Amino acid sequence: MNTLTRLLVSVLVLPVSAVALAAERIEVVERALTDTTLDLGAKGDSVGDLLTWGNPIFDAANGTQIGSDQGYCVRVVVGKSWECTWTTVLKEGQIMVEGPFYDDKDSILTIIGGTGKYNGARGSMKLHPRDAKGASYQFVFELL
Repeated sequence: MNTLTRLLVSVLVLPVSAVALAAERIEVVERALTDTTLDLGAKGDSVGDLLTWGNPIFDAANGTQIGSDQGYCVRVVVGKSWECTWTTVLKEGQIMVEGPFYDDKDSILTIIGGTGKYNGARGSMKLHPRDAKGASYQFVFELL
């Protein structure tokens, strides 16, 4: 096979392989058991406060623990939003996200990387509160 033929074959095969591995949807539930707010600014809810956690992650049915997560958020708009970074640890690797966490609505965070099966991950994660108390959250990762 000459060099030109090899080049053409590799260019034609690469997009097919990329498409076959391109998209994955992962739905999990976080049980917010360890969330801790550190009051670092003015007394009470204020800019600069820190929210930290290390919580268990369950399957979409919220029945079987399949991993954990850990991270932190900094309060940026009092009563409205935090800016967050965290890692979700699953059997096949880790997925890291960053973005806003809203007090009173769903949040969309950016997937900024991963390890193992999720090495080089990108896409988005939707965070949806499962109850009014913030005791558990649905995470839907849309990997590109």
